[in-house]
Order: sequence, then C-alpha cells, then structure tokens
Amino acid sequence: MKRVGLVAHDKKKADLIEWSKAHADALRRHALYATGTTGAGIVAATGLKITLLKSGPLGGDAQLGAMIVEGQLDALVFYVDPLTAMPHDVDVKALTRLATLYDVLFAVNPATADAILAAI
Repeated sequence: MKRVGLVAHDKKKADLIEWSKAHADALRRHALYATGTTGAGIVAATGLKITLLKSGPLGGDAQLGAMIVEGQLDALVFYVDPLTAMPHDVDVKALTRLATLYDVLFAVNPATADAILAAI
C-alpha cells in the first residue's frame, strides 16, 4: 500500500475526478490524501476513502508538502492547469519543488498519473 496525494487546479478537477473514476479499483488499494475540494469531488464520484485536507489555497497544498517532507507521501498526482494564473502560485511552486527535492513520484497529467499508478 502506497500513500498517494491527489490535487487539481480548478479547471482540472473534473479531469482528475474522471481519472479517479476510471482507476478507482487500483486507487482503492492505497491510502489516499487530497486537498478538500478536489477530494470531496472524488469521494462523491467514486466512494473512495480519502483523508481530506484543507482546500489548496487555505493550506492543503502546504499540508501535502509537509507530508512529503516528513516522508508520509509516496506519490503525488497534481493535475496542473498551465494556462491559468493561480492566486496561491507560491504554494503550488513550493509543492512542486518539494516533490522534486524529495524524489516523490509526481504526476501532472493523465499520462504520468497512469504510469505512476501502474508502477506502485
């Protein structure tokens, strides 16, 4: 069982929810953590058991980052919207930096999320 973080920018939430629906059986084998709004959408659509953190702008991205630093997250699926400016861009960059620094499996789109899920 791996510990997997799930988060998506607003315009990518529906995509991550659809991906989660398609991969619910595989995700069910892991401990899942998600930022509040993203996680609530996934739970409603799939019934997966997910530990919900704060919404991203309210500290959820920072909570995921802290989990990475503490060695409590094995993989992060973060559907990024590259075309929309984020008011909490500093938090987003910090989370990306920590996932890279601590060598955590890190997916930013469906192709990399599929590869990571197949590997864990």
